Amino acid sequence: MDKKFFLILALSTASLFSQLSASRSELWQEGICLIPYPQEVTLGGEDFLFDGGVGIVLDRSASSADSFAAEDLAARLKKDWEIRAEINAPARDRKIVLTRQQAAKKLGKQGYELSVDKEKVIIRAAGEAGLFYGTRTLLQVIQKGDSGILVKGMKIKDWPDISYRAVHYDTKHHQDRAEYLRDFIRDLADYKINMLIWEWEDKFAYQSHPEIGAPGAFTKEEIQDLTRYAQQYHVQITPLVQGLGHVSYILKWAQNANLREIPASNWEFCPLKDGSYKLLFDLWGEAIEATTGSEYLHLGSDETFEMGQGTECGCSTRMAELGRYSFYMEFIQRSARYVNSKGRKFIAWTPPYQPDAKIRPPKGGPVLAEGLDLENAKLARKDGYTYWVYTPNPGIEHLFLPYFYRENNRHPETTLEEAYNTLTTASLSGLYEGMICASWDDSGLHNQCWMMRFVNAAEYAWSGRGPELEEFIDKYFSNYYGSQAGDLRELFLLLGKGAYFYMDTFERKVWHWGPVGKTHLPDLPRGDAIEYDPFWNLEYKKMVDRSQEQLAAMQRAVSICRQNLELKVKHSYDFELYGSIAELISHTARTYIALSELENEITAAHKQHFKSHQAAYSCFEKAAKIIEENLQDREKVFNSLVSTWEKTRLPKGLSTSEKKYFHRQDRARHYANRRPDMTYLIYDEQKLNLEDYLKSIREYMAWYKKTNL
Repeated sequence: MDKKFFLILALSTASLFSQLSASRSELWQEGICLIPYPQEVTLGGEDFLFDGGVGIVLDRSASSADSFAAEDLAARLKKDWEIRAEINAPARDRKIVLTRQQAAKKLGKQGYELSVDKEKVIIRAAGEAGLFYGTRTLLQVIQKGDSGILVKGMKIKDWPDISYRAVHYDTKHHQDRAEYLRDFIRDLADYKINMLIWEWEDKFAYQSHPEIGAPGAFTKEEIQDLTRYAQQYHVQITPLVQGLGHVSYILKWAQNANLREIPASNWEFCPLKDGSYKLLFDLWGEAIEATTGSEYLHLGSDETFEMGQGTECGCSTRMAELGRYSFYMEFIQRSARYVNSKGRKFIAWTPPYQPDAKIRPPKGGPVLAEGLDLENAKLARKDGYTYWVYTPNPGIEHLFLPYFYRENNRHPETTLEEAYNTLTTASLSGLYEGMICASWDDSGLHNQCWMMRFVNAAEYAWSGRGPELEEFIDKYFSNYYGSQAGDLRELFLLLGKGAYFYMDTFERKVWHWGPVGKTHLPDLPRGDAIEYDPFWNLEYKKMVDRSQEQLAAMQRAVSICRQNLELKVKHSYDFELYGSIAELISHTARTYIALSELENEITAAHKQHFKSHQAAYSCFEKAAKIIEENLQDREKVFNSLVSTWEKTRLPKGLSTSEKKYFHRQDRARHYANRRPDMTYLIYDEQKLNLEDYLKSIREYMAWYKKTNL
């Protein structure tokens, strides 16, 4: 769809939405931050005052889902505002009416109308999801005014531009606790996300292949419980059980190694071996049983690096016959037939649609493409396919996402800009049935670091006419953390820049980033005259200067976190998490400063040797103390970080008395997969081996003392 179309669309809707823009501005000025912003809002009429209590009125024919929406609304009113709400109690002067009578069917099953006057708030919807979404909007427009807790007089008509709004939840390198997952699901539902595509890999205890599930993995019964819980909030859990590629969690096991296409690589199945499908169908069948009521199963199958290279199995010959796209689709066709036979539609990470290919995608699921390709979407729809968009990979930065700062030239835009540009266009085009907000666990970020990205996608997948990106940013901070929260954009910018500093240290830039830097230790003293090569402070001067800057920046970041924790803002755990990240970056900076000071003390010892042996020895004592204190600092900071992260997670690489965790680094060499446990965050620093360096210093000190003192 060309730019001319969007210009005409913008001109034709400018008049219609001028009033809505004014309403949005007025709501914003009143401190009301709606996410996602509704399609139509008009302000006016008398305000609704809660005045201590309220009745919630349901239709007599209300479904169990409608009753849950009312019960959850009542619970949230109590929790968030200390408002007592009674459901279908005797008549009250003030009431909230939840009804599916006389609803505008043109708004669809997810649309709703909300109207406010002095005596009542009415939420009207044709579908159960729409009624629930109306309650989510109501919870966001409640505010405290001079006369008490109220909702301003207004009318809202709302519906989504994109029907399936999914968050990709990747847990390949960690496992969150069930209670955290419930909180996460509720948060997503608040922003009208209705699908959680859960890439669980070995975090599910497969009964048919018990070797695959990691120790502590969720059982089928636990997943079923979480699935039912999510469905109450109109979120369907869609399991993503990797298929053709990304299957090292399966093929690292000796009993499954015969199914590899390339014997040396545990990354991919051979798509010509029947055993590959038998094993995958076992896993997919269990995933389907664990997520009863969900519509889809995601087959994964991306990054098929070795596909078609196998010679002994015939893959290279078959791919030469079909071409890469059709060879891939042959695997998807066979996989989809099984999934469809179980009553599910399929999703897979597929290349752009090729209508002239020898083998085209099956019709039992959407065509899915990264980023925007409107012409390709039109071609696929013309041929009878549905088309979904997924927002581009935001990057594999360590520790934090590039929300406001990016150094990687492959991504000139920040993650928010990418999603905004992609999703506003996709939503307005009318070509896309679904949206997936992609996230990748490659670098082991805590899941809470992704929340701003997830909510950003929720905003613009619901409505392409949403606020400008700058307005969304301000709204998000106020909406998600509360109006009391302060200096959050500064905090995110500090952490974003700090993350790039952290990546530049030691050997932390893995192969995705090109050449890998390396930091050495200062030269050890030797010989009678304390000889050494004074290279370190010359070689690493820029890093020491950056370390001084980052130390000050992270002190500010920690201060912002503490300030928000003291204010007891919403989602306050995030500030414990952000503080732990800032402390790790600070420790990294302190390590470079310590190494600089270490060489300075060795230099001073060398100079003092010809003046005072005792003074020289004192310099060595200072050098040893620098190392000791740095090692203690590392242990303290790392242990504190692990303790903070494990409030919501199981220990990474957990082993139990029944089963030991089996770790193998795969060909992707993900940053978080370099070590089985959380030490992947300090692994490069550990490789410096300061412990042995300290031992060598002490041995030299003992010799020097014996010889000269």
